[in-house]
Amino acid sequence: MSEERFRYFLRVRYGECDAQKVVFNARYADYVDLATAELLRALGYEHEIQTAELDYQLVKQTIEWKAPARYDQVLEVSVAAKHLGNTSFTLATEFRIAGEERVIATAETVYVHVDTHTLQKQALPRQFRDALTRGASGVAIDHAGWAASR
Repeated sequence: MSEERFRYFLRVRYGECDAQKVVFNARYADYVDLATAELLRALGYEHEIQTAELDYQLVKQTIEWKAPARYDQVLEVSVAAKHLGNTSFTLATEFRIAGEERVIATAETVYVHVDTHTLQKQALPRQFRDALTRGASGVAIDHAGWAASR
């Protein structure tokens, strides 16, 4: 991956670290959720997510850690579609310390598209499938102020 990937920047806060002074493992799932929301916003689905016109549930998430992140570091979180099924979609997430190419953690998350009211599985809408396939290459959302400080 390169700077052409969708990138979400966030700063590690003190309360997200554990007694070892590194990001607590469960926080990575929170980060995946934040980055996924920003990806969907970048794909033009902000309204549909807010109104629940587009609804999905997480059914599986696997995270692999390779190196720690620490308090006040800026993380670059990139997200892209890995697989699109009939009712499910899988997103691949990579974590880096901003400005570094080395991947410090990865996540693979499987979501299922559901009906908002019944929570029953539904086929992925064609436009949503197309948007996930297209991705948000080159888009960077910076909630850490990292780009401005460079």
